[in-house]
Amino acid sequence: MMPLTLAEVGEENIIRKVGGKQEVKAHLENLGFVVGGVVTVVSAIGGNVIVNVKDSRIAVSREMAQRIMV
Repeated sequence: MMPLTLAEVGEENIIRKVGGKQEVKAHLENLGFVVGGVVTVVSAIGGNVIVNVKDSRIAVSREMAQRIMV
């Protein structure tokens, strides 16, 4: 298991865990980051990542991406 910030660009990953406070977890789940879901990193710039999750492209800050374990 590793944080999303370490995932390879273009590689499909399964979300294993979403960490953080309850409101942070709820926000990420509303965006589609649910355990068992598939996430693909499109690009990573300065630790911030752009991902495809549930047919949507979402930009996630480095801090948020560190809480998503794949």
